[in-house]
Amino acid sequence: MLYLFDIGFLPVRIWDILDILIVGYLIYQIYKLLKGNIAFNIFVGVLTLYVIWWLVNQLDMDLLSAVLGQFVSVGVIIIIIIFQPEVRRFLLFLGNTTLRQRSNFVGRIIDRNLENTEEKARQIRAMRSALLRMSKKKTGALIVLAGNLSLDGLVSSGVAMESEISEPLLESIFNKESPLHDGAVLIANGKIKSASCILPVSENPNLPKSAGLRHRAAVGISERANVAAFVVSEETGYISYAVDGELRRKVSEDALQELLNQYF
Repeated sequence: MLYLFDIGFLPVRIWDILDILIVGYLIYQIYKLLKGNIAFNIFVGVLTLYVIWWLVNQLDMDLLSAVLGQFVSVGVIIIIIIFQPEVRRFLLFLGNTTLRQRSNFVGRIIDRNLENTEEKARQIRAMRSALLRMSKKKTGALIVLAGNLSLDGLVSSGVAMESEISEPLLESIFNKESPLHDGAVLIANGKIKSASCILPVSENPNLPKSAGLRHRAAVGISERANVAAFVVSEETGYISYAVDGELRRKVSEDALQELLNQYF
């Protein structure tokens, strides 16, 4: 057994340090998921209950220990029920890295085997031009770039399209007179898969009050899947994007080009 050093009578191994780092990282991620949320207060309450139960056990307070023990015995089930959205987000976070690596790997294979560099550049130009034109006209829009992922179960309704990406088509979809404008456009595998999609809305209380339903939907889908969502505000014309549950607003033209290259 490899020991690094001793702390008093306790030998410290390299695995002990690794164990502490992993647990610390997981606790930090849980804190990030819960901070600013009412669920954080509930979590503190549940943790306090466990500490009190442990103390009364140590003090041999049998009656109080028995009462609290009834809550503690079903504590895991209670936590799963109360924190179902947070547990889902945490598991998605753990899987996102693998999915991202897999998507990048598949994307590299596709780029090598298919001569689609010119086509990809054309599609990015089309999306960029459409977003900028809608920004100038203050036409509300929400576009989700899903890469190679399937969003079945997360995206509801929507009209299937399976269409080529083009500036006129995107603008016509979000035209206020279009029956498809009220919803999101889903782009995956180099195609416009569907339009007028209903996305899950984020419940993050830290979002600015000025963030409308489109912005909250963009954040909501990025919380639940490894996607990037671009929003054009109908009120201000500003372009925003959401990735990993974080909203960035007032994207410049140069930044928009870089972001589309990165996430498409």
